[in-house]
Amino acid sequence: MSDVLPWLEYRWSFEFPVGMFRAIVERLRGTPARLEEAVRGAAPNRLIQRPGDGWSAQEHAGHLISVEGLWHVRLGEYARGAATLTAADMGNRATAGSGYNERPIADVLEEFRLARTASVRLLDDLDLEGAARVAHHPRLDRPMRLVDLTFFAAEHDDHHLAAIHELLR
Repeated sequence: MSDVLPWLEYRWSFEFPVGMFRAIVERLRGTPARLEEAVRGAAPNRLIQRPGDGWSAQEHAGHLISVEGLWHVRLGEYARGAATLTAADMGNRATAGSGYNERPIADVLEEFRLARTASVRLLDDLDLEGAARVAHHPRLDRPMRLVDLTFFAAEHDDHHLAAIHELLR
């Protein structure tokens, strides 16, 4: 039985000031290093071990790559002033079909670092007015500022890091 709350049971209140944007971006910037630290020294067979029907630690790491693609799409939607954000694939087909367990962990980590670096570069170019832009989030069924979505992404990172730590302890 996992101690990590399932992602779909998380609840948020986005009542913080837009001025927290830079601090939240720093959380996102730090995720590749925290991910690398989480898996450092783990035996390859432990990294790919699945708990029943769940994902392995390496698949959790790979999932962050899969979701980064959606994150890029949504950043573009905010930039264009879209009213509604692209919905996530709640079946996680991109993660399931990517064969993350068949790849060396170093490749998974490098691909995530490159993808996240590109996302953070886009965020670094924004000012607080850009961070305050609003679009409708389909799953949460609510308007979200870009700063809120950035926080949501950081929480998603932390959720998967917690799952990885639990699997490898």
